[in-house]
Amino acid sequence: MATEQTFVMLKPDAVQRGLVTPILERFLRKGYTLRGLKLMNVSKQLAESHYADLSSKPFFGGLVEYIISGPVVAIVLEGKNVVAQARHLIGATNPQASAPGTIRADFSIEVGRNVIHGSDSVENAQKEIALWFPEGLVDNTPVTLPFVYE
Repeated sequence: MATEQTFVMLKPDAVQRGLVTPILERFLRKGYTLRGLKLMNVSKQLAESHYADLSSKPFFGGLVEYIISGPVVAIVLEGKNVVAQARHLIGATNPQASAPGTIRADFSIEVGRNVIHGSDSVENAQKEIALWFPEGLVDNTPVTLPFVYE
């Protein structure tokens, strides 16, 4: 079975509102494997590196300041088609346009406080995982995999 990994970040609004467990639970209940998890304060340099592709946007400075305003939870998930499926579970960037039942539809109202980031491609996931988990990931092969995948 071919698997891939994705990076997910629970932003300061999710952490401060106590949403870490209910959001993480959605990915784990689906059957994805947890390979990295850490609560951390983000340096300005890391935030700027992570959002470098948005550096020319007028909201860049405010986004960086928001991400460094409080702790985030950095997560790596693994599984079949996990990048696309995680994005599906997360919902549209604008919570008002997110499908009912998605994380953003259920837990947020405004784009600037949309509780979660998820990699948008396998290539970006690899870059983001390397950036956020330079120490590497945990070797975790759950015994439940035969009950998730054929």
